[in-house]
Amino acid sequence: MNGVKSVINKIGLPRIIIVGFFLVLFAGAGYYRMDLAQLMSDILRRWGMYGVLVLAMVPAVQCGIGLNFGISMGIVGGLLGGLIVIQLHISDIPALTAINPLFAQWVAILVAIVIGLILAAGIGYLYGLLLNRVKGSEMTVTTYVGFSIIAFMNIMWMALPFTDGELIFPNAGQGLRPTISLSASYSNVMNNTLALEIGSLTIPTGLLLFFFLMCFLVWLFMRSKAGIAMSAAGENPMFAKASGVHVNKMRVLGTVLSTMVAAVGILVYSQGYGFIQLYNGPMMMGFNSVAAILIGGASPRKARISHVLLGTFLFQGIMALGLPVANQILPEGNLSEVMRLIISNGIIIYALTQAKGGDSRE
Repeated sequence: MNGVKSVINKIGLPRIIIVGFFLVLFAGAGYYRMDLAQLMSDILRRWGMYGVLVLAMVPAVQCGIGLNFGISMGIVGGLLGGLIVIQLHISDIPALTAINPLFAQWVAILVAIVIGLILAAGIGYLYGLLLNRVKGSEMTVTTYVGFSIIAFMNIMWMALPFTDGELIFPNAGQGLRPTISLSASYSNVMNNTLALEIGSLTIPTGLLLFFFLMCFLVWLFMRSKAGIAMSAAGENPMFAKASGVHVNKMRVLGTVLSTMVAAVGILVYSQGYGFIQLYNGPMMMGFNSVAAILIGGASPRKARISHVLLGTFLFQGIMALGLPVANQILPEGNLSEVMRLIISNGIIIYALTQAKGGDSRE
């Protein structure tokens, strides 16, 4: 009995429940004779698409600002990078397409990532200075800032001087469309690179490799001298200060890194989705990312790469399996959108209620 309790305490009851729910859904999909390989393909695709956004939580938590609901700040930088690349038609440059159309698409998305990183670094620096002035209320402020930047950009998307016909409203001359297709630029470029097909199972190898590369780079940084100092500042600011660590600088560094990773994350998500979503499209991405990393076992004071990998897989796995199974149980009702909201928001609420006691399990 004590051994069982020890295992539960080590793994964490919330994670056991979530894993159990995932397995029940997977068994339900098998019971209703769904194409499990196709469902697994969707889970793998979602894992890679959303993973980098969830990864943005790690430097934020480790530097001491907590769960960063304000990754919308970085998302805006990434979206602007993606839009600039479309405006410049980089994927259509003859010298690039002559080599290979896929190569041209990779150049386009890498240029978008570079632009997004530069913009996100500046935004993240200002964001970090703000959070240093509101110590103790970071999660409240990041939520407010996240919603505020989305509202502000709803105005800016109508005012920014983009002129490409793929971007602006037809016959309007100004104002960006809410949904912009990436089919002519870098849609699914990561998904299609080195993709493996085994029957009806499709493994987006390029997408997953890029996700794992981002995880490795963050892991590498967290073990560098700056990363260790940043984690020390987040875990015990007084001790870190006594050891000569500039706590406020480390908090700004973590905030900048979180914002920059989020900029990359939205571009990875957009290419896998095939569209850029503006206006209120990114509104809930911060909440979904927070829920995913909490499900993986993180807390507001400690987050690891393993939490990102496990949490994203479980969260997106439940999302991918939940709707098909629910539609089989209630086939006569048109409940897909209702069930999507119940499942996604239910997971978010449950995960956030577990955040307070997360440290005891580390």
